[in-house]
Amino acid sequence: MLPLVALVGRPNVGKSTLFNALTRSRDALVHDQPGVTRDRHYGVCRLEGHEPFIVVDTGGIAGDEEGLAGATARQARAAAGEADLVLFVVDGREGASALDDEILAWLRKLSRPTLLVINKIDGVNEDAVRSDFARYGFADVITVSAAHRQGLDDLLDEVCERLPEEGAGELLDEDPKRMRIAFVGRPNVGKSTLVNRLLGEERMIASEVPGTTRDSIAVDLERDGREYRLIDTAGLRRKSRVEEAVEKFSAFKTLQAIEQCQVAVLLLDATEGVTDQDATVLGAILEAGKALVVAINKWDGLTDYQREQAEDLLSRKLSFVNWAEAVRISAKHGSGLRELFRAIHRAHASATKEFSTAEVNKTLEVAYETNPPPSIRGHVSKLRYVHPGGSNPPTFIVHGTRLKVLPDSYKRYLENFFRKRFKLVGTPVRFIFREGANPYEGKKNELTDRQIARKRRLMRHVKGK
Repeated sequence: MLPLVALVGRPNVGKSTLFNALTRSRDALVHDQPGVTRDRHYGVCRLEGHEPFIVVDTGGIAGDEEGLAGATARQARAAAGEADLVLFVVDGREGASALDDEILAWLRKLSRPTLLVINKIDGVNEDAVRSDFARYGFADVITVSAAHRQGLDDLLDEVCERLPEEGAGELLDEDPKRMRIAFVGRPNVGKSTLVNRLLGEERMIASEVPGTTRDSIAVDLERDGREYRLIDTAGLRRKSRVEEAVEKFSAFKTLQAIEQCQVAVLLLDATEGVTDQDATVLGAILEAGKALVVAINKWDGLTDYQREQAEDLLSRKLSFVNWAEAVRISAKHGSGLRELFRAIHRAHASATKEFSTAEVNKTLEVAYETNPPPSIRGHVSKLRYVHPGGSNPPTFIVHGTRLKVLPDSYKRYLENFFRKRFKLVGTPVRFIFREGANPYEGKKNELTDRQIARKRRLMRHVKGK
């Protein structure tokens, strides 16, 4: 277990910028707007010449204990409580503030090893900045400019001297067998509430305010002897509705999480049905070709009549993904979670299933004999053979002739036939059609001298008649 270092301070002092500089990544969202970071974000500092340690970025403590500000502060306090060293980050340009005084008083009560880090010292008088914070009584003060990577070596030297060899931080397990599950959906459908329910703790900030989650947060979970990586994502909206730069970065992080996951769980709000925003999220999942499970949240709050109406609406709006299982859950009360994980396992097993060339060729032969392709302008497409082309999603490469004119209806027939034959649920199935190259394409037929003479005699004979 590696030592854990927590970045704590008021909003907009550069904690996320410092986190990215230490981890050499862009994992934390950075913006001039205060309060961008809300949840705890973990990363590893592996800079050359220093021992590795875990860094946790936290949201700014704004002095308010209500609403989102209070939830963000609780997350920051939880990170500081488990840390081996707290970096108290302050703004060197604005100087000490009353809020900094309150945070320092709380840190002293916490009795955790604390180091004062003055950020944004580029372009200011460093001696004047140090004297402004001298009243805090820290023996060692580190000045840095995280945006310009200035002073990081001195900071790392001081941090490594204060850290124990064994700490409280745990790395995210990079075991490829660990199933990666991304919880996606539009804002305010209960993604963070569901992840918190699965973890059994308030790991993510859950609020009724849409857009509470700004970043994609990954957390490891062990359940019933199996290991998972849960990824809570920000809500996706249509591009025309996204105006703020922060929301654009959040949407990019969500799309990145979809690309990297193995199973995407699409959360829908049972009280609102399937909206245009849900279709936008579903389109992103299908474009990435990921295994899909539809989780209909807030099902416990519906009456029998409302459930009948919701079932009818779902069957009509989601008819084009009828291969995906739909599970009725309540993230708040925890009902339906066992059925949800069973559907996730079935989707993952189907998406990663391996096929032999012999069995897929036999399936293609049976499908062809059962329902041959239709004739198009007097020609019939010929499907000669097929072989597996990959997994997640299952991909089949079909070779033959005249495949460019093969109707889409027949392609759907093949997809449904293969899906039923191999019992594939919860995953898209892709077919790639390749025509054999014409061996005479681009070659000119050069006539011999005897053929040329014969052609001339024939032309004279025709003209003589």
